[in-house]
Amino acid sequence: MATDGTLAGKGGREGEGRRALVTGLRGFTGHYMAQELQAAGYRVYGMAMPGEELGPDVYAVDLCDREAVARVVDEIQPDVVAHLAGIAFVAHSNAELIYRVNVVGTRNLLEALDQGGHRPTSVLLASSANIYGNASVPVIDEAVAPSPANDYAVSKLAMEYMARLWMDRLPITIARPFNYTGVGQAENFLLPKIVSHFRRQEARIELGNLAIARDFSDVRMVVRAYRRLLALAPTGEAFNVCSGHSHSLASVIDMMGEIAGYRIEVQVNPAFVRSNDVLTLTGSRRKLIDAIGPLDPTPLSETLRWMYLA
Repeated sequence: MATDGTLAGKGGREGEGRRALVTGLRGFTGHYMAQELQAAGYRVYGMAMPGEELGPDVYAVDLCDREAVARVVDEIQPDVVAHLAGIAFVAHSNAELIYRVNVVGTRNLLEALDQGGHRPTSVLLASSANIYGNASVPVIDEAVAPSPANDYAVSKLAMEYMARLWMDRLPITIARPFNYTGVGQAENFLLPKIVSHFRRQEARIELGNLAIARDFSDVRMVVRAYRRLLALAPTGEAFNVCSGHSHSLASVIDMMGEIAGYRIEVQVNPAFVRSNDVLTLTGSRRKLIDAIGPLDPTPLSETLRWMYLA
């Protein structure tokens, strides 16, 4: 089993001579995924939304344009595919777009890969731990029954069910990442919002329910897990990608106070408290580690310091 990203069998790098396609290349995760795959020897191709920055081997493609997706897949002929594109913001206001991109867009990609002239050895679909909803167990493993509590989560679960229609034809692996963060994540996500307030030395911050606890990971660990899943291709399986530990918002505020050297005043804004909020998400990573080998999580305090100092 090659799990360090440098060796792959007969003395070469894992991705030597192989083509990787990353959808959502210009997104937060796509940037780090491309770096991870390039370091492992892959030639990385990307799909980006029309209007986003292009470059060598990067194609402007709307995933909802079935014919455009097919043309680009046929041109790239990827050996591995990391499908990261999608609406990733839980509170996104356009429910129709969430479903179109996350379900129909993914179907267009799978159809193109199936009907193309080159069969990939591994296709990774990024789902979400949000599919579990408010689970009644303290630690969520992959056997927990889904109970999605918002349109984003429903769309990701629908994507998983849709993908099953293709699993007899394509080597599909599903990743269910819990919350993760890092440098470059947009400030409409919770941890970048908190870090940015401390970086600006603001006196106060408005947040929602401080008791909400999340299993936060570092994006660099997440893409390492994705790369290993692509290399090992445990097809037909779903894997939690997480740290195995949860932190409440109150504890995150305390960590940032230590890093920044001052205490911030926290005001709870009722507008930020959603009635269908998932209160606690803590994941089990046992199945993932059994499949890909050891994967040391980055302590959240180190990730926050990296973001604060960037």
